[in-house]
Amino acid sequence: MRIVFHGENAATFVEGFSDLLEGDHEFVSVGDALTDAGEIECFRTADIIVGTHLSADDPKPENARLYLIAAAGIDAIDFTCLAPDAKACNCHGHERPIAEYVVAGMLAHRVPLMDADKRLRKGDWAYRAGPIGNLHDELTGGTVALVGYGHISQEIARMAKTFDMVVHVVNRSPVATGELVDAYWPMDGLGEALREADFVVSALPLMDATAGLIGNDEFNQMKSSAVLFNVGRGGVIEERALYEALRDKTIAGAVIDTWYVYPSPESDTPHPSDFPIHELNNVIMTPHMSGWTHGTIRRRREEMAANVNRLAAGEALKSVVFP
Repeated sequence: MRIVFHGENAATFVEGFSDLLEGDHEFVSVGDALTDAGEIECFRTADIIVGTHLSADDPKPENARLYLIAAAGIDAIDFTCLAPDAKACNCHGHERPIAEYVVAGMLAHRVPLMDADKRLRKGDWAYRAGPIGNLHDELTGGTVALVGYGHISQEIARMAKTFDMVVHVVNRSPVATGELVDAYWPMDGLGEALREADFVVSALPLMDATAGLIGNDEFNQMKSSAVLFNVGRGGVIEERALYEALRDKTIAGAVIDTWYVYPSPESDTPHPSDFPIHELNNVIMTPHMSGWTHGTIRRRREEMAANVNRLAAGEALKSVVFP
């Protein structure tokens, strides 16, 4: 089968992919833009496409039996562009590094390592043991509210429990309380969950039901000491409301990895928001990097290759998102 890797992200998975497959296959890498005639023909005739974005602006993949989304998010895929009998599968493998990222951010707000280092280099012994004013906080006993309880939030819950944190979950479908989850709210209980949280983590996909889910009302229900994390999709949190909540210190801070503005052919160095969030000193900004690790690439490569083998063997595919 001809397997076409479409774009820079997909090309990351080419090396070592053939080692995981049974049988002989042809591998072709094509650019994101698909402007070259040869690349267009390869794309049209591919049996399998590996990619992260598909729209009506792309050539129609007329022969593709399988579209492998090299990510968990499916909002950049227009499934109507696929042939009627095609299937699409996404993949995960990113939950552990994203959970580590969230825990690192929580620790950064509790253990002032960098500030202590900066001050001590100047002879300032702030934070030294002894004076009661130098005390800092712990994660132990703190409460984290996980908005959405998929792969990522489940891993965050496991890590949070190693610090003896209280874990609250807000989710569309019921979540059993027990070893990992101390309390559950349906989506209409979001406000109540927010009022009790020291840390709020959004790991939701972007869809009609989640767009702008966290806005002014939700920020006003949070503790003034709360810290918000977004590792899902930018649009789940209303952009203006986020900026104003940070600017006005409605909440203490935020750690944001998923955004509203991304590099494009028109600008490869944009600020990630139409509001000047980058000018605020109570937000940690990262460029959608939390899950981009060597481990994620290895696990996703293995997951996608396994589906190629299943397709070739006529077996049922895993992680099917279309149809």
